[in-house]
Amino acid sequence: MNNSTIIEEGTQYVMNTYARFPVALVEGKGSKVWDADGKEYLDFVGGLAVTSLGHCHPKLTAAIRAQSEKLFHCSNLYWIEPQVKVAKLLAENSAFDKTFFCNSGAEANEAAIKLARKYGKKHHGENCYRIITMKKSFHGRTYATLTATGQEKVQKGYEPLPEGFMYVPFNDLEALKESVTDDVCAIMLEPVQGEGGVNVANKEFLEEIQKLCKEKDILLIFDEVQCGMGRTGKLFCYQNYGVEPHIMTLAKALGGGTAIGAMLAKERVAESFAPGDHASTFGGNPLACAAAEAVITTMLEEKLPENAKEMGEYLVEGLKEISGTYSFAGEVRGLGLLVGMELEIEAVPVVKKCLEKGLLLSPAGKNVLRFLPPLNVTRDEIDTALEKVNFVFEEMGDGK
Repeated sequence: MNNSTIIEEGTQYVMNTYARFPVALVEGKGSKVWDADGKEYLDFVGGLAVTSLGHCHPKLTAAIRAQSEKLFHCSNLYWIEPQVKVAKLLAENSAFDKTFFCNSGAEANEAAIKLARKYGKKHHGENCYRIITMKKSFHGRTYATLTATGQEKVQKGYEPLPEGFMYVPFNDLEALKESVTDDVCAIMLEPVQGEGGVNVANKEFLEEIQKLCKEKDILLIFDEVQCGMGRTGKLFCYQNYGVEPHIMTLAKALGGGTAIGAMLAKERVAESFAPGDHASTFGGNPLACAAAEAVITTMLEEKLPENAKEMGEYLVEGLKEISGTYSFAGEVRGLGLLVGMELEIEAVPVVKKCLEKGLLLSPAGKNVLRFLPPLNVTRDEIDTALEKVNFVFEEMGDGK
């Protein structure tokens, strides 16, 4: 089928929950993808920070192929060898002891919320259940995680929402301290907010939260669904700050395109869960875990977090140069290869123009242009992306 046919039939049969761009992607290799009409694009969306090894990385496809010939799925009623291997890899390369596996970031955050409440009630009584999250955050689309999300637009139309969540401005320590009461069991945040506009946490902010949590025995939860797995220049984003949360959530890049999520916790926190407290039919299945093992080992062997740091600095430098040329382009911010450019105009029309020029980008909020290339992106590919962005901006006019 060509683009037109796929779009026509998709409009007829697929539920209308996405404002989709008029392209059907059918093939990918490395940083490039092709649509059903054969047009080539440079992919700086990466499935929204999912395909961090690039498309169809040979080590990932080989791992999936090999596991598919042995065992796709079995129940968590039994021990699953690939699952154990991934849990061990995560523990050996992080500050956490135990992992719960699921299928998505929303499910990982749902598990984190449940574990935090179990911990709070176990250690501080039945009334310790409230969770503080940040404004402009994004934690998922389930009822609990959309309520945890500090954006009204995500919650609108789904009221009444579950109780027990409070929101404070990101990087506002005083507002956070004023919100801490005896019924608070956890503080939950993204070290770098992705969907909220690529907002980077201040080091002092996270350090002071860590002190506060230690003083009051409140759990600190880092949602690293988008900013984890090498994206910010370290394997895990918290490692940039020297601040260790009690719970961390992962998904997106963990499977390199295969659906998998994970909730990691320190031993003292993890033991609040007992058999029957939480579960997932497909969570940690052999196929997804074989993919995750390949992703983690490839990231470590090929030093992809280090490349993300170097290439991220190069990308930011190039974007700042462009930003200084056009009056509608503003602040460039981010960490590693999670980068955003603030605009004084809406981002979606810019994304559409870049699409026409063969560059895939995504908006982050209304006015931020977001860049999420694979972690093995090259300088030449970044130069190509910068040229396309500059060309689009030039076409739009309004240069200084």
